[in-house]
Amino acid sequence: MTPASAARATVGLAVPAPPRVWQLLAEARAPWEFGALLAAAPWLTRAPAGDGHPVLVYPGLGASDLSTAPMRRFLRARGYTPYTWPAGRNLGPRDGVLEACRTRLAEVAARHSEPVSLVGWSLGGVFARELAKERPQQVRCVVTLGSPFAGPARATHAWRFYEWASGRSAHDDTRRAGLRMPPPVPTTSVYSRHDGIVAWRCSLNDAAPQAENVEVFGASHLGLGVNPLALYAVADRLAQDPARWLPFDARGARRWFFRTGVVADPTTHSAPSEP
Repeated sequence: MTPASAARATVGLAVPAPPRVWQLLAEARAPWEFGALLAAAPWLTRAPAGDGHPVLVYPGLGASDLSTAPMRRFLRARGYTPYTWPAGRNLGPRDGVLEACRTRLAEVAARHSEPVSLVGWSLGGVFARELAKERPQQVRCVVTLGSPFAGPARATHAWRFYEWASGRSAHDDTRRAGLRMPPPVPTTSVYSRHDGIVAWRCSLNDAAPQAENVEVFGASHLGLGVNPLALYAVADRLAQDPARWLPFDARGARRWFFRTGVVADPTTHSAPSEP
């Protein structure tokens, strides 16, 4: 069995196709999600409050810290200490980028004398997951937003840009098979089936004791980092005590906005089910 086929067998899924053209075009709604964030500000004050611990926030492919500024403002308002990532515009794992990320993580953990939570949007989430695998003692938890860690590169509409920007191939099956393994810390993937850039099945964690998937209804890929529902889920996950970690609770009123679980049916590709 090749690494690629082994990776597919892990969750029993056929190779996912990239989002359809109409879904890609619908990414133009992302500015409306930022407007929804402003309108939802009073509601978001009810999101779980933080305990002051540090949070490193990683932008997506082609984006800079400017894209994560609304998220970091929200996290600061909820009681966290957010930090930018150290590499400017995210152009992939170019020379020196991973080492700069390792150094920033170590510096922040030492400054606060405690592990750091990592939140990554799209490719930024892949960085966060890999750092947590390398240095789990410095990481409290990982939350990703629309991150393509569990499928082939061609299941996204960004792989050509990734190759151009990073100078690296996006089609290394052995490396991609390793990406899907969750870190040994509480790990949450926030995703949307309406993602027009990344096939949503590429953002699904395999079943593991402290790995989960939280679907946000209706979010775009480009809007996930400012979507009020996604930010609520981020705040909820960051507020978890790692020693007493519990999965996201999508029961009650939350069931109208979120869904949790993992895909297991290779024939129907059914959506994640509620616990």
